[in-house]
Amino acid sequence: MNTTENNESLKTMRREKTRVAISSIVVTLALTGAKLSVGLWTGSLGILSEAAHSGLDLVAALMTYFAVRIADRPPDKDHHFGHGKIENLSALFETLLLLATCGWIIYEAVQRLSGGGIHIEVNVWSFAVIILAIIADISRSRALMKVANKYNSQALHADALHFQTDIWSSAVVLAGLVFVLVGFPEGDAIAALFVSLVIIYVSFRLGKKTLDTLIDRVPSGLDAEVKSVITAVKGVEEVRSLRVRQAGSQTFVDTVIGIQRTTSFDDAHAIMSAIEDKVHQLIPRADVIVHADPVASKNEDPTTTINWIVGQFGLIPHNIALLRMPDFMVLNMDIEFPHGTGFHSAYDAAEKIEKRIKDYFPKITRVCIHMEEARTEFIESRDITGDEKSLVHTIRKQL
Repeated sequence: MNTTENNESLKTMRREKTRVAISSIVVTLALTGAKLSVGLWTGSLGILSEAAHSGLDLVAALMTYFAVRIADRPPDKDHHFGHGKIENLSALFETLLLLATCGWIIYEAVQRLSGGGIHIEVNVWSFAVIILAIIADISRSRALMKVANKYNSQALHADALHFQTDIWSSAVVLAGLVFVLVGFPEGDAIAALFVSLVIIYVSFRLGKKTLDTLIDRVPSGLDAEVKSVITAVKGVEEVRSLRVRQAGSQTFVDTVIGIQRTTSFDDAHAIMSAIEDKVHQLIPRADVIVHADPVASKNEDPTTTINWIVGQFGLIPHNIALLRMPDFMVLNMDIEFPHGTGFHSAYDAAEKIEKRIKDYFPKITRVCIHMEEARTEFIESRDITGDEKSLVHTIRKQL
């Protein structure tokens, strides 16, 4: 993806995340006002607990809006890894707000169940506001989850979970109102307690996920998936280390791989680029850093190893011949030295090469190196295509 396409993709992502966050604020504001009004009118703790829940959802939605706006800012001189963890902090604050709400709801419900004497007026508006809230929550949770999954946004995911929780808690409150209507007023407080338990469960689940991200815990199974796609790339001999962490919707992958030590620079670069492409297919917004170490291939033959050893000295061998004797081996080869190399320098290099080869291959007890001076020879030639038509025809037939 080129820079222009990448910038357009980022603009689209920011636009979609901001739009869905704003719509969440508008819907939550309307639901909070409606629930609070009807709850105060009827005296229903269940509806008031839902109003308090929605009120904190409004605060959470506002936090989500500002979080996604800040989190998508590019890295700067003070934040080399970007601002993604703002989303995680937002989700953590949302969790704490939800738990605080639960404390108040549980306290009030216990007071009502133990003390009694609370008159609850159930009317058509009680049912209407809860049914309307369920419909709105279903719509919002789907919209938020779609964008959250698309861009791996933890802040939007937290907001979506809140709306999903509201669906179930509203359903419980609706059941509580039915109990009050049939002459069992305690059902309203019991419903409020159940709502609190649901909120606590979701809060702890969200809080654990948020803390895992803040302390750089690897998402379950993600490192195994990344390692699998890396090892599948042709030319990768081994994965020496792999580190994966998340910050908001951004995933950072840092890996050290081993590639065949005789690999050319261009081929090594192509292997690392292929790894980046494969990881991006698995994690679209991943920031990938690949470091390559030269290693001996499991299938490396002696000739390849000898070429590599001589290449470490900036020289090129040819006519490599290994003679296998009953108890030892003899190596014969030619090495070209740059034009103008002094005999003393060439001899010293040949001595070092011989020692290195014997260290790698203890069975090679004798190394015979024929030292040559590399020269560029020009051979005079001319075009005989027109003179040798029959030969040209024969060659073309072979092709």
